[in-house]
Amino acid sequence: MKKAVPFILLALWSHAVTAGPVLDRVKAEQRVHCGAAIRPGLLEAAGNAQWAGLTVDVCRAVATAVLGSPDKVEISYYETDRQFDRIARGEDDLAFLTGSEIHLHGYAGKVVPGPAVFYETHRIIVPAGSPAHSIADLAGQKVCMPSGSRVERSLSDYFKQHDLELLPIPFTERGEMLDGYQAKVCVALADESTGLADIIAEGAGRTNRLLPGMTATFPLLATTGTRDAEWSAIVAWTVDTLIAGERRETYWYAGGAEAMPVEAKELGLDHGWQSRVLKAVGDYGAIYDRHFGPKARLMLARDVNQNQANGGLLLAPFRE
Repeated sequence: MKKAVPFILLALWSHAVTAGPVLDRVKAEQRVHCGAAIRPGLLEAAGNAQWAGLTVDVCRAVATAVLGSPDKVEISYYETDRQFDRIARGEDDLAFLTGSEIHLHGYAGKVVPGPAVFYETHRIIVPAGSPAHSIADLAGQKVCMPSGSRVERSLSDYFKQHDLELLPIPFTERGEMLDGYQAKVCVALADESTGLADIIAEGAGRTNRLLPGMTATFPLLATTGTRDAEWSAIVAWTVDTLIAGERRETYWYAGGAEAMPVEAKELGLDHGWQSRVLKAVGDYGAIYDRHFGPKARLMLARDVNQNQANGGLLLAPFRE
């Protein structure tokens, strides 16, 4: 029995330093499987069975960190309950989910809520020539919105908190809502900011503009399954690297990824992996501009999606 002890200890130690099941599978398949609900600029069809969006670029960053190439990804979209269950069934390695999506599908004990990759907001658009220049200017005016949605609830709450009268015009179908807005059934339209950016880009029959102010803000999280802590750590450090990549240098800490260099041999991350990721996909600012910047089809100011160093909500660890 005494002779078996060193062997047992060695076996336990070997098991402790081996990769987890998700990381093993990713390396074996040479693919990172990612998924999200379709949202303009975050995940949308790009033709030829391809997908584009900010979440796709984050997935590509993770693939670069682990597999050395941004092209080794496979993207799925979530719409039905079964599609949302892909991560619970272990089919997707990384899912981009909101808190409501996690709650509605009962995933609290099945996923690790990782760092935020985007902050979605509820906002309002009006025609370019509208006399309204603030949300308060819409008091007593008809506002189109998705029926029974979180948008409707946040807008109602906002008007109640500010003692304003809201005249909601709810629609169960998005197409009907857009038609109603275009037909001037209402003077404004409320929705998620990414959806409104899409309406502005398409024109919806007229020129539109976003009103300043938000009625709700919520994060889109890089979530992983609970089966593999090492994999969750890799995803988190990769997202943090993208965010830190545009952090400006100050007199007391380095800028960019050097604000928090991650040496993690235990995770299989080789020396220089952060530089490789930033070279392949760019830092968070570059990714955001690619999908929402001045030269993109969708234009959406950074606002809350600014780096915390610039007044936004995005904050990655740094050597304080």
